[in-house]
Amino acid sequence: MTVRGKFVTFEGIEAVGKSTQVALAARYLAGQGIECVVTREPGGTPVAEELRRLLLEPQREPLDGTAELLLMFAARSIHVSNRILPALERGAWVLCDRFTDATEAYQGAGRGLPLEQVRQLEKIAQHGLRPDLTLLLDLPVPLALARAQGRGGKDDRFEQEREEFFERVRAGYLAILRREPERMCRIDAGCSVDQVTAGVTAALFRLAKADTAGVTHGA
Repeated sequence: MTVRGKFVTFEGIEAVGKSTQVALAARYLAGQGIECVVTREPGGTPVAEELRRLLLEPQREPLDGTAELLLMFAARSIHVSNRILPALERGAWVLCDRFTDATEAYQGAGRGLPLEQVRQLEKIAQHGLRPDLTLLLDLPVPLALARAQGRGGKDDRFEQEREEFFERVRAGYLAILRREPERMCRIDAGCSVDQVTAGVTAALFRLAKADTAGVTHGA
């Protein structure tokens, strides 16, 4: 009987190093002999990536918070059904750069949309799926924005927002951490890459160890 894989999400505001840590986590898991799938939100499948383009590229026609919310969950429903759940069911671990916590933080806390709307759409789109572990890479907003400016390149729709918006988003993430400390693990993204990686690896090790203990106990 195939043991269901684990769903691990990486969250945080802009320029906290999520993409780097997702890649390093995948390398660590591969070294442990664990199959893993790396993906992102919005996106993760061809159709969901098209919706990502609509959400992130500046548009001639404005998108309000409600439109963002609906597009996010449309992309998520496709992503969950066509990529995440199939991978988990065959026993792979899925590492996802952002998931529904980002929607609560960005569209909820950032845009001011009611949390109940996020939760209603979550029930419709996710088929009961929630992360087994969420790694919140946390950094004060001024430091994160300074990093983002140092990267160069063209800003997407969200990166063009003002500092006050990201303060609300960060506060939204920290509110989730207080509400669900058993699922979400905060990691100080102001540390060196190696120190952040050590924190991520330790959290993944604990999850894998708990999973193995559960299988052994069940046997």
